[in-house]
Amino acid sequence: MKSPLAPGIQVVTSLSRDSWYRGFILFLTFLFYTAYHLSRKPISIVKSELHKNCSTVIRPVDLNITDNDTWCDWVPFDQDNYQTLFGVLDNSFLVAYAIGMFFSGIFGERLPLRYYLSVGMLLSGVFTCLFGLGYYWEIHSLWYYAFIQVMNGLMQTTGWPAVVACVGNWFGKGKRGFIMGVWNSHTSVGNILGSLIAGVFVSSAWGMSFIVPGIIIASTGILCFFFLVEKPEDVNCTPPQYHNVQEINETEPLLPNGNQSINRSISTEIPEIVEDHSKAISFCGALRIPGVVEFSLCLMFAKLVSYTFLYWLPLYISNVAHFKAKEAGDMSTLFDVGGIVGGIMAGLVSDFTGGRASTCYVMLIAAAPMLFLYNYIGQKSLGITIGMLLVCGALVNGPYALITTAVSADLGTHESLRGNSRALSTVSAIIDGTGSIGAALGPLLAGLISPTGWNNVFYMLIAADVLACLLLSRLVYKEIKGWCGPRLRGFKEV
Repeated sequence: MKSPLAPGIQVVTSLSRDSWYRGFILFLTFLFYTAYHLSRKPISIVKSELHKNCSTVIRPVDLNITDNDTWCDWVPFDQDNYQTLFGVLDNSFLVAYAIGMFFSGIFGERLPLRYYLSVGMLLSGVFTCLFGLGYYWEIHSLWYYAFIQVMNGLMQTTGWPAVVACVGNWFGKGKRGFIMGVWNSHTSVGNILGSLIAGVFVSSAWGMSFIVPGIIIASTGILCFFFLVEKPEDVNCTPPQYHNVQEINETEPLLPNGNQSINRSISTEIPEIVEDHSKAISFCGALRIPGVVEFSLCLMFAKLVSYTFLYWLPLYISNVAHFKAKEAGDMSTLFDVGGIVGGIMAGLVSDFTGGRASTCYVMLIAAAPMLFLYNYIGQKSLGITIGMLLVCGALVNGPYALITTAVSADLGTHESLRGNSRALSTVSAIIDGTGSIGAALGPLLAGLISPTGWNNVFYMLIAADVLACLLLSRLVYKEIKGWCGPRLRGFKEV
Protein backbone atom coordinates (compact mmCIF):
# COMPACT_ATOMS: atom_id res chain seq x y z
CA MET A 1 0.00 0.00 0.00
CA LYS A 2 1.37 3.37 -1.05
CA SER A 3 1.82 5.75 1.88
CA PRO A 4 0.41 9.29 1.54
CA LEU A 5 2.73 12.22 1.01
CA ALA A 6 3.95 14.04 4.08
CA PRO A 7 1.72 17.03 4.95
CA GLY A 8 4.52 19.52 4.32
CA ILE A 9 5.21 18.06 0.87
CA GLN A 10 1.50 18.15 0.06
CA VAL A 11 1.49 21.88 0.74
CA VAL A 12 4.59 22.38 -1.40
CA THR A 13 3.24 20.42 -4.37
CA SER A 14 -0.18 22.09 -4.16
CA LEU A 15 1.32 25.50 -4.88
CA SER A 16 1.73 26.46 -8.51
CA ARG A 17 4.88 27.87 -10.04
CA ASP A 18 3.18 31.27 -10.18
CA SER A 19 2.39 31.09 -6.44
CA TRP A 20 5.98 30.27 -5.58
CA TYR A 21 7.31 33.22 -7.55
CA ARG A 22 4.72 35.60 -6.11
CA GLY A 23 5.53 34.51 -2.56
CA PHE A 24 9.24 34.88 -3.25
CA ILE A 25 8.84 38.41 -4.66
CA LEU A 26 6.62 39.42 -1.75
CA PHE A 27 9.27 38.17 0.69
CA LEU A 28 12.13 39.89 -1.16
CA THR A 29 10.42 43.28 -1.42
CA PHE A 30 9.39 42.98 2.25
CA LEU A 31 13.04 42.42 3.13
CA PHE A 32 14.20 45.32 0.98
CA TYR A 33 11.91 47.93 2.48
CA THR A 34 12.50 46.60 5.99
CA ALA A 35 16.16 47.47 5.38
CA TYR A 36 15.24 50.95 4.14
CA HIS A 37 13.31 51.75 7.32
CA LEU A 38 15.83 49.98 9.53
CA SER A 39 18.50 52.42 8.33
CA ARG A 40 16.26 55.49 8.95
CA LYS A 41 15.51 54.76 12.58
CA PRO A 42 18.89 55.17 14.37
CA ILE A 43 18.81 58.99 14.34
CA SER A 44 15.74 59.04 16.60
CA ILE A 45 17.41 56.66 19.08
CA VAL A 46 20.76 58.47 19.12
CA LYS A 47 19.26 61.92 19.78
CA SER A 48 18.94 61.33 23.51
CA GLU A 49 22.60 60.28 23.58
CA LEU A 50 23.89 63.29 21.62
CA HIS A 51 22.28 65.58 24.19
CA LYS A 52 21.51 64.28 27.68
CA ASN A 53 21.39 65.37 31.28
CA CYS A 54 25.09 65.29 32.19
CA SER A 55 24.38 65.73 35.91
CA THR A 56 23.16 62.11 35.97
CA VAL A 57 26.26 60.77 34.19
CA ILE A 58 29.34 59.64 36.12
CA ARG A 59 32.28 61.68 34.87
CA PRO A 60 35.62 59.90 34.38
CA VAL A 61 38.26 60.95 36.88
CA ASP A 62 40.82 61.79 34.18
CA LEU A 63 38.41 64.09 32.31
CA ASN A 64 39.45 67.67 33.07
CA ILE A 65 36.21 69.54 32.31
CA THR A 66 34.52 72.13 34.51
CA ASP A 67 31.23 72.50 32.59
CA ASN A 68 28.92 70.09 34.43
CA ASP A 69 25.93 70.82 32.22
CA THR A 70 27.16 69.81 28.76
CA TRP A 71 30.47 67.96 29.21
CA CYS A 72 28.93 64.62 28.14
CA ASP A 73 27.08 65.95 25.06
CA TRP A 74 28.30 65.58 21.49
CA VAL A 75 29.27 68.92 19.97
CA PRO A 76 27.45 70.74 18.29
CA PHE A 77 24.37 69.29 20.02
CA ASP A 78 25.53 70.53 23.43
CA GLN A 79 23.82 73.89 22.92
CA ASP A 80 20.52 75.08 24.39
CA ASN A 81 18.89 74.98 20.94
CA TYR A 82 19.71 71.30 20.50
CA GLN A 83 16.09 70.49 19.60
CA THR A 84 16.26 72.91 16.68
CA LEU A 85 19.55 71.34 15.57
CA PHE A 86 17.95 67.90 15.68
CA GLY A 87 15.13 69.35 13.58
CA VAL A 88 17.72 70.47 11.02
CA LEU A 89 19.03 66.90 10.76
CA ASP A 90 15.53 65.46 10.41
CA ASN A 91 14.54 67.93 7.74
CA SER A 92 17.78 67.61 5.82
CA PHE A 93 16.73 64.00 5.25
CA LEU A 94 12.99 64.50 4.88
CA VAL A 95 12.99 67.55 2.58
CA ALA A 96 15.50 65.84 0.29
CA TYR A 97 13.33 62.72 0.41
CA ALA A 98 10.16 64.65 -0.40
CA ILE A 99 11.70 66.51 -3.35
CA GLY A 100 13.51 63.46 -4.69
CA MET A 101 10.42 61.27 -4.47
CA PHE A 102 8.61 63.18 -7.25
CA PHE A 103 11.51 62.45 -9.61
CA SER A 104 12.15 58.95 -8.34
CA GLY A 105 8.84 57.62 -9.68
CA ILE A 106 9.66 58.96 -13.13
CA PHE A 107 13.07 57.27 -13.07
CA GLY A 108 11.55 54.09 -11.65
CA GLU A 109 9.27 53.68 -14.69
CA ARG A 110 12.08 54.23 -17.16
CA LEU A 111 14.93 52.26 -15.57
CA PRO A 112 15.18 48.54 -14.72
CA LEU A 113 13.83 48.19 -11.18
CA ARG A 114 16.48 45.66 -10.20
CA TYR A 115 19.34 48.01 -11.01
CA TYR A 116 17.53 51.02 -9.59
CA LEU A 117 16.85 49.35 -6.23
CA SER A 118 20.30 47.76 -5.98
CA VAL A 119 22.19 51.01 -6.54
CA GLY A 120 19.83 52.90 -4.23
CA MET A 121 20.32 50.47 -1.34
CA LEU A 122 24.09 50.32 -1.78
CA LEU A 123 24.46 54.10 -1.74
CA SER A 124 22.02 54.47 1.14
CA GLY A 125 24.18 52.03 3.09
CA VAL A 126 27.28 54.08 2.32
CA PHE A 127 25.77 57.34 3.58
CA THR A 128 24.28 55.69 6.68
CA CYS A 129 27.73 54.36 7.54
CA LEU A 130 29.31 57.77 6.92
CA PHE A 131 27.01 59.32 9.54
CA GLY A 132 28.20 56.75 12.09
CA LEU A 133 31.84 57.20 11.12
CA GLY A 134 31.53 60.80 12.30
CA TYR A 135 31.76 59.35 15.81
CA TYR A 136 35.06 57.61 15.16
CA TRP A 137 36.48 60.48 13.10
CA GLU A 138 35.37 62.90 15.85
CA ILE A 139 33.51 65.17 13.45
CA HIS A 140 31.62 67.96 15.21
CA SER A 141 30.32 69.91 12.23
CA LEU A 142 26.54 70.21 11.88
CA TRP A 143 26.99 70.70 8.14
CA TYR A 144 28.71 67.32 7.76
CA TYR A 145 25.81 65.46 9.35
CA ALA A 146 23.22 67.58 7.52
CA PHE A 147 24.91 66.86 4.16
CA ILE A 148 24.97 63.12 4.89
CA GLN A 149 21.27 63.29 5.74
CA VAL A 150 20.46 65.09 2.46
CA MET A 151 22.32 62.52 0.38
CA ASN A 152 20.79 59.62 2.29
CA GLY A 153 17.32 61.13 1.82
CA LEU A 154 17.84 61.25 -1.94
CA MET A 155 19.11 57.67 -2.05
CA GLN A 156 16.17 56.40 0.01
CA THR A 157 13.70 57.69 -2.59
CA THR A 158 14.70 54.78 -4.81
CA GLY A 159 12.87 52.38 -2.51
CA TRP A 160 9.16 53.00 -2.29
CA PRO A 161 8.11 53.60 -5.94
CA ALA A 162 10.23 50.66 -7.06
CA VAL A 163 8.96 48.09 -4.52
CA VAL A 164 5.31 49.17 -4.99
CA ALA A 165 5.69 48.93 -8.76
CA CYS A 166 7.26 45.48 -8.44
CA VAL A 167 4.53 44.18 -6.11
CA GLY A 168 1.87 45.74 -8.33
CA ASN A 169 3.36 43.94 -11.33
CA TRP A 170 2.89 40.60 -9.57
CA PHE A 171 -0.43 41.02 -7.73
CA GLY A 172 -3.88 41.95 -8.99
CA LYS A 173 -6.79 43.51 -7.10
CA GLY A 174 -8.10 40.43 -5.28
CA LYS A 175 -7.46 40.72 -1.52
CA ARG A 176 -4.99 43.49 -2.30
CA GLY A 177 -5.80 45.40 0.90
CA PHE A 178 -5.07 42.41 3.13
CA ILE A 179 -1.98 41.26 1.21
CA MET A 180 -0.50 44.73 1.17
CA GLY A 181 -1.54 45.35 4.76
CA VAL A 182 0.52 42.36 5.84
CA TRP A 183 3.32 43.24 3.41
CA ASN A 184 3.42 46.87 4.58
CA SER A 185 4.33 45.73 8.07
CA HIS A 186 7.90 45.97 6.73
CA THR A 187 7.74 49.65 7.71
CA SER A 188 7.09 48.86 11.37
CA VAL A 189 9.35 45.80 11.39
CA GLY A 190 12.16 47.96 10.02
CA ASN A 191 11.51 50.62 12.66
CA ILE A 192 11.50 48.03 15.42
CA LEU A 193 14.70 46.33 14.24
CA GLY A 194 16.37 49.70 13.68
CA SER A 195 15.46 50.77 17.22
CA LEU A 196 16.72 47.53 18.77
CA ILE A 197 19.97 47.48 16.80
CA ALA A 198 20.68 51.16 17.50
CA GLY A 199 19.80 50.62 21.17
CA VAL A 200 22.49 47.97 21.55
CA PHE A 201 25.28 50.45 20.72
CA VAL A 202 23.80 53.86 21.60
CA SER A 203 25.25 54.14 25.11
CA SER A 204 28.69 52.72 24.34
CA ALA A 205 29.59 53.80 20.79
CA TRP A 206 26.67 55.49 18.98
CA GLY A 207 28.52 55.41 15.67
CA MET A 208 27.83 51.67 15.43
CA SER A 209 24.10 52.45 15.69
CA PHE A 210 24.43 53.73 12.12
CA ILE A 211 27.21 51.54 10.74
CA VAL A 212 25.47 48.21 11.41
CA PRO A 213 22.16 49.27 9.72
CA GLY A 214 24.21 50.73 6.87
CA ILE A 215 25.92 47.39 6.28
CA ILE A 216 22.55 45.61 6.42
CA ILE A 217 20.87 47.77 3.74
CA ALA A 218 23.95 47.58 1.50
CA SER A 219 23.85 43.78 1.79
CA THR A 220 20.18 43.68 0.77
CA GLY A 221 21.13 45.77 -2.27
CA ILE A 222 23.47 42.98 -3.35
CA LEU A 223 20.68 40.45 -2.70
CA CYS A 224 18.36 42.50 -4.90
CA PHE A 225 20.82 42.52 -7.78
CA PHE A 226 21.08 38.73 -7.81
CA PHE A 227 17.48 37.67 -7.16
CA LEU A 228 14.80 40.30 -7.95
CA VAL A 229 12.39 39.50 -10.82
CA GLU A 230 10.56 42.65 -11.91
CA LYS A 231 7.61 41.20 -13.85
CA PRO A 232 5.89 37.81 -14.14
CA GLU A 233 6.50 37.81 -17.89
CA ASP A 234 10.28 37.74 -17.28
CA VAL A 235 10.02 34.17 -15.94
CA ASN A 236 7.02 33.04 -18.00
CA CYS A 237 4.52 33.46 -15.18
CA THR A 238 0.93 34.65 -15.61
CA PRO A 239 0.53 38.42 -15.13
CA PRO A 240 -2.26 39.66 -12.81
CA GLN A 241 -5.52 41.00 -14.21
CA TYR A 242 -6.25 44.70 -13.80
CA HIS A 243 -9.30 46.83 -14.60
CA ASN A 244 -10.55 46.75 -18.15
CA VAL A 245 -13.70 47.79 -19.93
CA GLN A 246 -15.04 44.23 -20.08
CA GLU A 247 -14.63 43.90 -16.31
CA ILE A 248 -16.51 47.17 -15.78
CA ASN A 249 -19.37 46.05 -18.03
CA GLU A 250 -19.66 42.72 -16.21
CA THR A 251 -19.67 44.09 -12.67
CA GLU A 252 -22.01 47.10 -12.92
CA PRO A 253 -25.73 46.51 -12.14
CA LEU A 254 -28.16 45.74 -14.95
CA LEU A 255 -31.02 48.01 -15.96
CA PRO A 256 -34.56 46.64 -15.52
CA ASN A 257 -34.74 45.69 -19.20
CA GLY A 258 -31.57 43.61 -18.92
CA ASN A 259 -29.44 45.98 -20.96
CA GLN A 260 -26.06 47.29 -19.93
CA SER A 261 -26.37 50.75 -21.44
CA ILE A 262 -25.53 52.27 -18.06
CA ASN A 263 -22.26 50.33 -18.08
CA ARG A 264 -21.45 51.59 -21.54
CA SER A 265 -22.06 55.14 -20.38
CA ILE A 266 -19.79 54.62 -17.39
CA SER A 267 -17.01 53.18 -19.50
CA THR A 268 -17.24 56.04 -21.98
CA GLU A 269 -17.03 58.60 -19.17
CA ILE A 270 -13.68 57.26 -17.96
CA PRO A 271 -10.96 59.66 -19.18
CA GLU A 272 -8.45 58.18 -21.60
CA ILE A 273 -5.27 59.14 -19.79
CA VAL A 274 -2.82 57.08 -21.82
CA GLU A 275 -2.96 56.39 -25.48
CA ASP A 276 0.06 54.11 -25.84
CA HIS A 277 0.20 51.38 -23.20
CA SER A 278 3.90 50.84 -23.76
CA LYS A 279 4.72 54.39 -22.67
CA ALA A 280 5.18 55.56 -19.10
CA ILE A 281 2.48 57.92 -17.86
CA SER A 282 3.23 61.63 -17.50
CA PHE A 283 3.18 63.46 -14.16
CA CYS A 284 0.10 65.46 -15.14
CA GLY A 285 -1.58 62.32 -16.48
CA ALA A 286 -1.12 60.64 -13.12
CA LEU A 287 -2.65 63.62 -11.32
CA ARG A 288 -5.77 63.28 -13.48
CA ILE A 289 -6.50 59.81 -12.12
CA PRO A 290 -9.58 60.20 -9.86
CA GLY A 291 -8.61 60.17 -6.19
CA VAL A 292 -4.87 60.76 -6.56
CA VAL A 293 -4.98 64.38 -5.39
CA GLU A 294 -7.27 63.71 -2.39
CA PHE A 295 -5.33 60.72 -1.12
CA SER A 296 -2.00 62.51 -1.68
CA LEU A 297 -3.06 65.51 0.43
CA CYS A 298 -4.58 63.26 3.09
CA LEU A 299 -1.33 61.33 3.31
CA MET A 300 0.59 64.58 3.74
CA PHE A 301 -1.12 65.19 7.09
CA ALA A 302 -1.28 61.52 8.10
CA LYS A 303 2.44 61.13 7.46
CA LEU A 304 3.11 64.36 9.38
CA VAL A 305 1.73 62.65 12.47
CA SER A 306 3.43 59.31 11.83
CA TYR A 307 6.89 60.74 11.19
CA THR A 308 6.71 63.07 14.16
CA PHE A 309 6.31 59.95 16.29
CA LEU A 310 9.04 58.19 14.31
CA TYR A 311 11.63 60.90 14.98
CA TRP A 312 10.55 62.34 18.34
CA LEU A 313 8.81 59.60 20.32
CA PRO A 314 11.98 58.20 21.98
CA LEU A 315 13.03 61.70 23.07
CA TYR A 316 9.50 62.44 24.32
CA ILE A 317 9.46 59.25 26.39
CA SER A 318 12.93 60.02 27.71
CA ASN A 319 11.99 63.59 28.70
CA VAL A 320 8.52 62.90 30.13
CA ALA A 321 8.95 59.43 31.65
CA HIS A 322 12.67 59.92 32.41
CA PHE A 323 13.79 56.70 30.72
CA LYS A 324 17.36 56.15 29.58
CA ALA A 325 18.12 56.28 25.83
CA LYS A 326 17.98 52.50 25.28
CA GLU A 327 14.86 52.05 27.40
CA ALA A 328 13.07 54.89 25.61
CA GLY A 329 14.03 53.42 22.25
CA ASP A 330 12.76 49.97 23.22
CA MET A 331 9.50 51.43 24.55
CA SER A 332 8.96 53.40 21.32
CA THR A 333 8.86 50.15 19.33
CA LEU A 334 5.39 49.47 20.78
CA PHE A 335 4.06 52.25 18.57
CA ASP A 336 5.32 50.32 15.54
CA VAL A 337 3.91 47.04 16.85
CA GLY A 338 0.52 48.75 16.96
CA GLY A 339 1.20 50.01 13.44
CA ILE A 340 1.56 46.45 12.15
CA VAL A 341 -1.84 45.48 13.57
CA GLY A 342 -3.42 48.72 12.32
CA GLY A 343 -2.13 48.24 8.78
CA ILE A 344 -3.44 44.68 8.56
CA MET A 345 -6.82 45.63 10.03
CA ALA A 346 -7.16 48.57 7.65
CA GLY A 347 -6.46 46.28 4.70
CA LEU A 348 -8.95 43.63 5.85
CA VAL A 349 -11.75 46.13 6.52
CA SER A 350 -11.21 47.98 3.24
CA ASP A 351 -11.24 44.69 1.31
CA PHE A 352 -14.47 43.63 2.98
CA THR A 353 -16.28 46.95 2.59
CA GLY A 354 -14.65 48.16 -0.61
CA GLY A 355 -14.22 51.54 1.08
CA ARG A 356 -10.58 52.55 1.19
CA ALA A 357 -11.37 56.22 1.95
CA SER A 358 -14.01 55.39 4.57
CA THR A 359 -11.66 53.03 6.40
CA CYS A 360 -8.98 55.73 6.58
CA TYR A 361 -11.56 58.31 7.64
CA VAL A 362 -12.84 56.29 10.60
CA MET A 363 -9.33 55.45 11.85
CA LEU A 364 -8.19 59.08 11.56
CA ILE A 365 -11.24 60.29 13.51
CA ALA A 366 -10.55 57.76 16.27
CA ALA A 367 -6.84 58.70 16.36
CA ALA A 368 -7.44 62.34 17.35
CA PRO A 369 -8.90 61.72 20.85
CA MET A 370 -6.44 58.88 21.45
CA LEU A 371 -3.50 61.24 20.84
CA PHE A 372 -5.01 63.66 23.33
CA LEU A 373 -5.39 60.92 25.94
CA TYR A 374 -1.89 59.56 25.39
CA ASN A 375 -0.37 62.96 26.11
CA TYR A 376 -2.35 63.41 29.33
CA ILE A 377 -2.48 59.93 30.85
CA GLY A 378 -0.03 57.91 28.76
CA GLN A 379 2.81 58.08 31.29
CA LYS A 380 0.82 57.41 34.49
CA SER A 381 1.81 53.74 34.63
CA LEU A 382 3.71 51.19 32.58
CA GLY A 383 0.51 49.33 31.63
CA ILE A 384 -1.21 52.50 30.41
CA THR A 385 1.88 53.50 28.45
CA ILE A 386 2.04 50.15 26.67
CA GLY A 387 -1.69 50.11 25.89
CA MET A 388 -1.81 53.69 24.64
CA LEU A 389 1.26 53.27 22.43
CA LEU A 390 -0.24 50.16 20.81
CA VAL A 391 -3.62 51.82 20.17
CA CYS A 392 -2.13 55.11 18.92
CA GLY A 393 0.26 53.20 16.65
CA ALA A 394 -2.60 51.22 15.12
CA LEU A 395 -4.82 54.26 14.49
CA VAL A 396 -2.04 56.54 13.22
CA ASN A 397 -0.21 54.06 10.99
CA GLY A 398 -3.28 52.16 9.73
CA PRO A 399 -4.45 54.88 7.27
CA TYR A 400 -0.84 55.72 6.38
CA ALA A 401 -0.15 52.06 5.52
CA LEU A 402 -3.38 51.66 3.53
CA ILE A 403 -2.84 54.78 1.41
CA THR A 404 0.79 54.07 0.58
CA THR A 405 0.11 50.45 -0.42
CA ALA A 406 -3.33 49.27 -1.53
CA VAL A 407 -4.64 52.73 -2.46
CA SER A 408 -1.49 53.55 -4.45
CA ALA A 409 -1.68 50.20 -6.25
CA ASP A 410 -5.41 50.66 -6.93
CA LEU A 411 -4.90 54.10 -8.42
CA GLY A 412 -1.79 53.00 -10.31
CA THR A 413 -3.89 50.34 -12.06
CA HIS A 414 -7.07 52.44 -12.33
CA GLU A 415 -9.52 51.57 -15.11
CA SER A 416 -8.84 54.95 -16.72
CA LEU A 417 -5.36 53.70 -17.58
CA ARG A 418 -6.78 50.98 -19.84
CA GLY A 419 -4.48 48.28 -18.47
CA ASN A 420 -1.25 50.29 -18.45
CA SER A 421 0.40 49.18 -15.21
CA ARG A 422 3.52 51.27 -15.86
CA ALA A 423 1.84 54.15 -14.03
CA LEU A 424 2.33 52.39 -10.68
CA SER A 425 5.73 53.89 -10.00
CA THR A 426 4.71 57.46 -10.84
CA VAL A 427 1.40 57.30 -8.93
CA SER A 428 3.00 55.82 -5.82
CA ALA A 429 5.78 58.43 -6.03
CA ILE A 430 3.26 61.30 -6.26
CA ILE A 431 1.26 60.01 -3.30
CA ASP A 432 4.27 59.22 -1.13
CA GLY A 433 6.14 62.34 -2.27
CA THR A 434 3.25 64.56 -1.22
CA GLY A 435 3.04 62.60 2.01
CA SER A 436 6.75 63.18 2.55
CA ILE A 437 6.17 66.93 2.58
CA GLY A 438 4.12 66.33 5.72
CA ALA A 439 6.81 63.95 6.98
CA ALA A 440 9.31 66.81 6.69
CA LEU A 441 7.01 69.38 8.29
CA GLY A 442 6.06 67.25 11.31
CA PRO A 443 9.52 66.78 12.87
CA LEU A 444 10.43 70.38 11.98
CA LEU A 445 7.35 71.75 13.73
CA ALA A 446 7.94 69.41 16.67
CA GLY A 447 11.47 70.78 17.03
CA LEU A 448 10.20 74.36 16.98
CA ILE A 449 7.17 73.80 19.22
CA SER A 450 8.55 71.36 21.81
CA PRO A 451 10.49 74.07 23.76
CA THR A 452 7.07 75.64 24.51
CA GLY A 453 5.80 72.33 25.91
CA TRP A 454 4.92 68.88 24.63
CA ASN A 455 1.20 69.67 24.97
CA ASN A 456 1.48 72.06 22.04
CA VAL A 457 3.17 69.39 19.92
CA PHE A 458 0.21 67.07 20.48
CA TYR A 459 -2.29 69.82 19.65
CA MET A 460 -0.45 70.24 16.34
CA LEU A 461 -0.68 66.49 15.67
CA ILE A 462 -4.40 66.41 16.46
CA ALA A 463 -5.03 69.35 14.09
CA ALA A 464 -3.16 67.51 11.32
CA ASP A 465 -5.28 64.42 11.95
CA VAL A 466 -8.49 66.39 11.57
CA LEU A 467 -7.30 67.99 8.32
CA ALA A 468 -6.47 64.54 6.94
CA CYS A 469 -10.08 63.50 7.63
CA LEU A 470 -11.56 66.56 5.94
CA LEU A 471 -9.56 65.99 2.76
CA LEU A 472 -11.19 62.57 2.30
CA SER A 473 -14.75 63.86 2.75
CA ARG A 474 -15.67 63.86 -0.95
CA LEU A 475 -14.39 60.33 -1.51
CA VAL A 476 -16.11 59.06 1.63
CA TYR A 477 -19.39 60.60 0.46
CA LYS A 478 -19.06 58.83 -2.90
CA GLU A 479 -18.37 55.49 -1.21
CA ILE A 480 -21.34 55.82 1.13
CA LYS A 481 -23.55 56.83 -1.79
CA GLY A 482 -22.40 53.72 -3.63
CA TRP A 483 -23.24 51.47 -0.69
CA CYS A 484 -26.67 52.99 -0.08
CA GLY A 485 -28.18 52.83 -3.55
CA PRO A 486 -26.25 51.69 -6.62
CA ARG A 487 -29.41 50.71 -8.50
CA LEU A 488 -31.18 53.98 -7.69
CA ARG A 489 -28.09 55.84 -8.76
CA GLY A 490 -28.10 53.89 -12.00
CA PHE A 491 -31.68 54.95 -12.81
CA LYS A 492 -30.87 58.58 -12.18
CA GLU A 493 -27.86 58.55 -14.50
CA VAL A 494 -29.79 57.03 -17.45
